Amino acid sequence: MNCPAPPPLPVSHYENFPVASWLCPAHLRGPIAAIYAFARTADDIADEGDASAGERLSDLAAYRADLQAIAAGAPPSARWSAVFAPLAAVLQRHHLPVGLLDDLLSAFVQDVQKTAAAAGYADRAELLDYCCRSANPVGRLLLHLYGVSDAQALQQSDAICTALQLINFWQDLSVDIPRGRFYLPEADCAAHGVGRADLQSLFSTPNTIQLIASHAVWTRALMLEGSKLVHRLPGRAGWELRLVVQGGLRILDKIDALHGASLHTRPRIRAWDAPPMLWRALVM
Repeated sequence: MNCPAPPPLPVSHYENFPVASWLCPAHLRGPIAAIYAFARTADDIADEGDASAGERLSDLAAYRADLQAIAAGAPPSARWSAVFAPLAAVLQRHHLPVGLLDDLLSAFVQDVQKTAAAAGYADRAELLDYCCRSANPVGRLLLHLYGVSDAQALQQSDAICTALQLINFWQDLSVDIPRGRFYLPEADCAAHGVGRADLQSLFSTPNTIQLIASHAVWTRALMLEGSKLVHRLPGRAGWELRLVVQGGLRILDKIDALHGASLHTRPRIRAWDAPPMLWRALVM
């Protein structure tokens, strides 16, 4: 059975990392795109437009009900049928762990609640708990499609996915902070003498420079810890992951080069970053 083509995404998004690119095994591009469309649409419900927090939470609850419906073999509602019809076919054919998809939704709910309260994360442990639900399920779903399930591979995948989520946070400081999203843990901010007002000013100081640098170091260590997974995935899949890892490391290089200015400047992957990324992927 062929999976239906995934729907066009409702919002155009800049991506650092390849999503179901030509490097991905052809027979898995449809399933991967269906998973991505599910996650991206839910993220948009939580994040885009001018809906109230209550409206977003209500929509996410309805979205979760559609997930539960297709998991039980029932049809989804008409509202997101373009997302759930392809996903239902993938669930049936590949026996995806539905709990991992539900974990993603729980993270999006948390995003809405935290943003509504302009609440931060107390410490790294709380932030890592969020990453375990917002990022790690994606890697585990992909490994499931690739038929890789041993504990070491799962741990390495979690390290890569958590690092990618953290990189996105440190890359988007200039965007997130004005929108009331605070991902730099409060315990680390306090240890570096940085208050909420310091972050909201979006102005670099010696303390904020050290704070951001320390989180880039932590994140790089996580990425390198997981990077050995590239040797476990065969063929194109392994090369896809090499580029994902190198894309993340390249953003960290740019964050380091900004010396704290990522508070007001968003680093991006550019066309001229491709040659060094490809070279580093080659020599991994």
